[in-house]
Amino acid sequence: MQLHATQVLFAPPTDELRFLPEGPYPVEDGKFSWVAIAHGKDSTSGSLNLFDCRTGSNRSYPLPGRPGFARPTESRDWFLVGLERTLGLFQLSSGRWVPVCQPIDQEVEGTIINDACTWGAYVVFGTKDLKFESPKASLYLWRPGLENPMRLSGGQTCSNGKGVLVAGAEGHRLLDIDTPTRQIASYPIDLQTGTLGSRSVALDLTHLTSFPDGMILCDQGRMALISFYDPFRNEPGETKLYRLADGECLGVWQTDLAPQATCPQIISWENKRHLVITTAVEWMAEDRHRLCPNSGSIFIAPWDQAEASETPPFQVGSLLEKLA
Repeated sequence: MQLHATQVLFAPPTDELRFLPEGPYPVEDGKFSWVAIAHGKDSTSGSLNLFDCRTGSNRSYPLPGRPGFARPTESRDWFLVGLERTLGLFQLSSGRWVPVCQPIDQEVEGTIINDACTWGAYVVFGTKDLKFESPKASLYLWRPGLENPMRLSGGQTCSNGKGVLVAGAEGHRLLDIDTPTRQIASYPIDLQTGTLGSRSVALDLTHLTSFPDGMILCDQGRMALISFYDPFRNEPGETKLYRLADGECLGVWQTDLAPQATCPQIISWENKRHLVITTAVEWMAEDRHRLCPNSGSIFIAPWDQAEASETPPFQVGSLLEKLA
């Protein structure tokens, strides 16, 4: 296992943007989006952000609630966003917000949409218990044309990193993190019918004290790149690359003075690949934050490891035609 250093790419200039950055996603060469899930401990709103590596500039778009994820669509002007208990489309040029699926998690209180992955015109997303205490959150699937999402499973507390892969003759599989379990679960998934098969464990991380948070798949799903959220120690944050066949950790990328790493992503910039990692201030007491002043920053490092799985824009098709 090899240790790799990273450096701060962007230190958000406000406490609001440093509180809970997550979900970086490539938009075009040298540009990526990310979400500020909440603008503070008691905030009920967040933002969609676009960062330009060439200029070092960040543009922030306020949203009418707390976003769990945002994904670009076929139109660069529109993003699919999971916001509070609603899936919707957000237009950058106008700030227009258009709900397309709501409400979600109707049978419980105290949950909001969290992380997601997309596969063509499908999005698999989860919710989280805002208190991080109760397994009352769920996992859902949605595609344009559905009035309501398909509920895949319940019994989660904080549904985080996930990815869909094709496993030969077995069809599609879903890899999913319910953070408190410290396991990467694997399920056969039928995207057409919205059903899951039996759960198995693709990667057991229960020996760790930190929590797996965001995840992307690499090498056609044979590897998982996972950021770990450590609420206990002041050691550098860690993002780890695992080979799923045997669970071996192939490398660790450290975020100095930022122990709460939230999400990784591979981007292209000037014909080279780079790893970007978001980190968070959330849950930090003031004295701990003083010891970890890089918390809330976005980090970057050269990437010469396995290719990330393809991340094409989400296909919303006729929905955009109706909104034009």
